[in-house]
Amino acid sequence: MHEPSLAQRERAELCDLLEELGPDAPTLDEGWTTADLAAHLVVRERDPRTGPGIVLRRGRAAALTARLQAAEKAKGYEAVVARVRSGPPWWWKLPGVDGTAGLNEFFLHHEDVRRANGRGRRVDRPDLDAALWRLLRFVTRMQGRRVRPAGLELRTPDGGRLVVRKGPPSAVLTGAPSELVLYLAGRRSAAELTLEGDQAAIDAVRAANLSL
Repeated sequence: MHEPSLAQRERAELCDLLEELGPDAPTLDEGWTTADLAAHLVVRERDPRTGPGIVLRRGRAAALTARLQAAEKAKGYEAVVARVRSGPPWWWKLPGVDGTAGLNEFFLHHEDVRRANGRGRRVDRPDLDAALWRLLRFVTRMQGRRVRPAGLELRTPDGGRLVVRKGPPSAVLTGAPSELVLYLAGRRSAAELTLEGDQAAIDAVRAANLSL
């Protein structure tokens, strides 16, 4: 048997946690319980009509996505979590998709549930942090343009460095790759890291919408 990918491992561990906590536990996604999150994961993977609503988050597209998610949620929590666990359609299983979009999605939502329910940062997963650092090198090319008019550099405690946007002025985010991913995905209050540098650059980073 093939070793499960990191995205598949995150999926399985998230489903274990969803089953443990039940349908009414909080998440970091504002207004969403674990039942809402599970339904989101199913429709995101299985119904292409949800794509525009997830990206735009407003208007008719968002309203359609909300209806589809509500219909999925109505099928019952156990059934919905089972559908998440069963995996995505074939196109989500392609290596490039699984290792980027899949890993990013399931890592973030795993942490959305973990941290909203008192679970701290995982310090025993160097494999996960290594993969997330590679992921950051890919996704920050798009995010860097939003930090204006300042520069931003990412650093890890073990000496990793990644210039997202050149300054001056410039700010530095320092933390484990997992925490940098959380911060850049809008989970700023949950991320354990430091933000230092020129005050104008710090203000620019805090004001920027860095989420993909």
